[in-house]
Amino acid sequence: MIAKNAEILVVGGGGVMGSSTALHLARRGYTNVRIMDMFQLPSANSAGNDMNKASFCLMYGKQLKPSQLISTQYVDGIWGRLAFETWGAWSDDQLFSPYLHGTGRVDLASADNPTRLASLRKQYERSREIGRADNVEWLDSREAILKRAPYLSHGLIEGWSGLWIRDAGWMAARDALKAIGDELERLGVNSVYGTSGTFDSLLLGPDGRTVTGVRAANGTEWKADLVVIAAGAWSPVLVDLEGQCESKCWQFGHIQLSPEETANLKNMPAMYNNGLGFFFEPSTEGVMKIVNEFEGYTRLSSCKPFGSNSEVTMSVPRSHAIHTTDTIPDEGLKAIQNVVDTCLPAFKDREIFDTALCWCTDSIDGNWLICEHPRYDGLTVATGDSGHTFKMLPIVGSYVVDCIEGTLSSEDKGLWRWRPEVKRGVPYGRDVITPKDLSQVEGWRHDA
Repeated sequence: MIAKNAEILVVGGGGVMGSSTALHLARRGYTNVRIMDMFQLPSANSAGNDMNKASFCLMYGKQLKPSQLISTQYVDGIWGRLAFETWGAWSDDQLFSPYLHGTGRVDLASADNPTRLASLRKQYERSREIGRADNVEWLDSREAILKRAPYLSHGLIEGWSGLWIRDAGWMAARDALKAIGDELERLGVNSVYGTSGTFDSLLLGPDGRTVTGVRAANGTEWKADLVVIAAGAWSPVLVDLEGQCESKCWQFGHIQLSPEETANLKNMPAMYNNGLGFFFEPSTEGVMKIVNEFEGYTRLSSCKPFGSNSEVTMSVPRSHAIHTTDTIPDEGLKAIQNVVDTCLPAFKDREIFDTALCWCTDSIDGNWLICEHPRYDGLTVATGDSGHTFKMLPIVGSYVVDCIEGTLSSEDKGLWRWRPEVKRGVPYGRDVITPKDLSQVEGWRHDA
């Protein structure tokens, strides 16, 4: 058991899993916690540093990012349990409750996607079986859809059907992370940013195994009794994870609405179609985020993570915060436009602006990687987002601290263990589709 006054350094503490970990360390009485990140919280490198994020659908079984097909055949129980727990935290924890918008969600599919429709129907039936009939409604016609989502009245939705879920919606992501940052400061958590907060390497003791801290990019050495690597999509690049995680990017854009249009869409249920994309109600300033749905892109490059014997080829994130003139691929812009044209044709001539790529890392099997690193004493790994983590922002850090304290349940410990032996393609996480590499697509400009 690590002492309450031990020096604990959270690498990537400006992001989702890192900031949540620092928060729960402080809440449990650890008095010498420091977060380090290239950027101040909310870190500009974090996928969570966004206007808004899709909430989970509080139903049963696996509750994943909308890019993931949710199917009864893959239910293992843990994500259903965590979904109920995190919904309670978003609703009841005063730090987080201001940022949950429980607007509900319509989860739709077209008639030419029978697999998805069957999955949605199973979710509906399963919700009724477990006593949550009041949480769902089956939408079997255009009229039924428009009753719950009248904003689709001019949309090309003939032949669509699906599910309305009450306990769903979206979160004000950037604001929630900023609130954590303010709370960490109030709780006395230290922080370091810029080149002093940018990871360069681990510091090791004479045995070559015991971690004694982190060397930053500018040469500063931060001593620590425990280092937590929670750097999101950058985690596989910083420390050798033996191929257990792969970082990928997704794209998004925004359209501007008038004050009247914004008012008309206030509290609208989020819309998701796994063959098309998703969007939420606009911000108070009239900005609506639009996301197309696809398998993500990699960016293959050569690098040498700490602990690797040689350079390896892996997907290496490229920070939009640093490379601000980078664009999204042409096909991505067309796909975002297609979401608008299909669902909100009244806005089809609006400029799509502030487009960007958002980086996350997926584990091999879609479960988190929260464990001690087997090659180093004093190093805990907390990564493997796989589409889960922002939804779990209020609670994920508590499980990282459980890992540090050795109190994880046997089920959680088994799912989140160090597991390079697991083969790709197991039925967890996002759909098992080999992504394109950014080098293979047209229009991705990244010259600066």
